[in-house]
Amino acid sequence: MRFVKTFPLLLSLSSALFSAGAAALPTDREQPIRVQADSAELDDKQGVAVYRGGVVITQGTLKITGDTVTITQTPQGDVDVFTAVGKPAYYEQQPSLDKQVVKAYGITIQYYASNERIVLIDQAKVIQEGNTFEGEKIVYDTKRQIVNAGRAKDGSVSSPRPRIDMVILPKNKPAQTTP
Repeated sequence: MRFVKTFPLLLSLSSALFSAGAAALPTDREQPIRVQADSAELDDKQGVAVYRGGVVITQGTLKITGDTVTITQTPQGDVDVFTAVGKPAYYEQQPSLDKQVVKAYGITIQYYASNERIVLIDQAKVIQEGNTFEGEKIVYDTKRQIVNAGRAKDGSVSSPRPRIDMVILPKNKPAQTTP
């Protein structure tokens, strides 16, 4: 890989990556993107950007962290897959003004921009509205806010969990008045 100036690639990556966030606050897409890392290796020709060392990416309510973050683009220049690896990697975003921030953890987090899907692998956990979902692998559809949890297929997880663990809070009912 060759080192290139980060600004042009960041602009194209960021517009494609974060404009797909329909489940996010509408103002998130209008906010500046900030990438912080110890180093960046960008390859325009291959459409790959690799950030290393305490990587923090923010835009509005969106926050993604990891030890290493790799962003790949399609041949058309749109973001294809965003991968964060950490101990654990972390994702958070407020889906709407009336919702709490969604938090997600995993040794590996893959964000598929085209269908707004996050795959959490190894020590995976999602916290949404006080509910928690834990397992080896979690697929979180951010647009529809649907979580699927289960076993990782390749068996290469650091902490095998043969079963998922979910805690679902009861819905708060409005207070009833007595006559």
